[in-house]
Amino acid sequence: MRNELQAVYVISVAAELAGVHPQTLRIYERRGLLQPARTTGGNRRYSEADINRLHRIAELASHGMNLEGIRHVMSLEDEVVRLRAEIQELRRLANDAVSDAERRTRRDLVPISQALSLFGQRPSIFRNE
Repeated sequence: MRNELQAVYVISVAAELAGVHPQTLRIYERRGLLQPARTTGGNRRYSEADINRLHRIAELASHGMNLEGIRHVMSLEDEVVRLRAEIQELRRLANDAVSDAERRTRRDLVPISQALSLFGQRPSIFRNE
């Protein structure tokens, strides 16, 4: 099974999969919409995630957005994904901290007999009746 982030497609294949011209991919890269991996020789390689991103660009463009608007929307979408992951991690840490505090509290509690005592009087368990 291939990793979605593994860059394996050459520009012509990526362009065909996305339904655009290879030159369009170069334009998207210059505009900051896409950052393909590079081989040691400098050739572009695209991943499945890049192809999905190209489909998202096409979807936004079909709604009449220009490239700068698309770049901004996609930047915000990326930020939302990052923040959701951060929130999930913070919730996990908070739950772990609460569980740890509850474990420590339960261990530190020592049961004692309960008795009603008025101020200045000894509890009835200590009186000789």
